[in-house]
Amino acid sequence: MSDPIQQLKIRSLSQAPVGQNQRQVPSQDFQNLLEARIRTNSSIEFSKHALKRVGERDIDLSLNQLERLNQGVALASAKGLHDPLILVDQTAFVVNVPNNKVITTLHEDALKGNVFTNIDGAVIV
Repeated sequence: MSDPIQQLKIRSLSQAPVGQNQRQVPSQDFQNLLEARIRTNSSIEFSKHALKRVGERDIDLSLNQLERLNQGVALASAKGLHDPLILVDQTAFVVNVPNNKVITTLHEDALKGNVFTNIDGAVIV
């Protein structure tokens, strides 16, 4: 026979606290949808950090903006840039060109008063 109190303790330790589990599921679904949309509509990859920032900052990327981001990466590559800041409308992307990967992204509100370091150029598309 098993001890009902012991089972209750085990069950309570294996369950997430109330509210935490419910909150993580929608953000993970959003994250998966965002990654799928970017993969199908863009040749550039987004780092986990960049995807997290897109979700946290409610940055809405249209197909047109993704195409322009890809154009900006091509321009940066043609000029020999490695880590440019690419501005598409009111959104800034820091991109690692050799790895074809967005490192981070900021939207209009977060751009004001911000200093960008470790970039070697800027592309505005």
